[in-house]
Amino acid sequence: MTKDTLQFHSFADGPDKIAPFSHAVEVNDWIEVTGQMPMDPVDNSRPMPEDIEAQTHQVMSNLHNVLTRLNVGWENVVRARIYLTHFDRDYDAMNDTYKSYFPANRLPARTCVGTNGLAGNALVEIDLQVFRTKS
Repeated sequence: MTKDTLQFHSFADGPDKIAPFSHAVEVNDWIEVTGQMPMDPVDNSRPMPEDIEAQTHQVMSNLHNVLTRLNVGWENVVRARIYLTHFDRDYDAMNDTYKSYFPANRLPARTCVGTNGLAGNALVEIDLQVFRTKS
């Protein structure tokens, strides 16, 4: 029987944090990536992009930043959770941007919900569950 390993990943050069959290937590081959916001990865006091497409790109860029530091790629993502503050208005445009980051034949399982608010008045937040495949 193998012993479970638990690692908390917080990267000095990762997306700037607005709250107390780790960028990711890893248990054996499973990684939970903290929800990312559409904030500048270096200085979260800078204004967020205004539209849903630009905010989704920034969120995905911030997630990519974390995935890169963990040495995993988009093809390792098995689940995404997406939160939208204007669900009806932004759902289609967010989807168009979101799906461009994944291989067409490797779209993760997903939940997308509307919410009445996100930190910093963001329009979108996305978190990921990742499986580290053995090479």
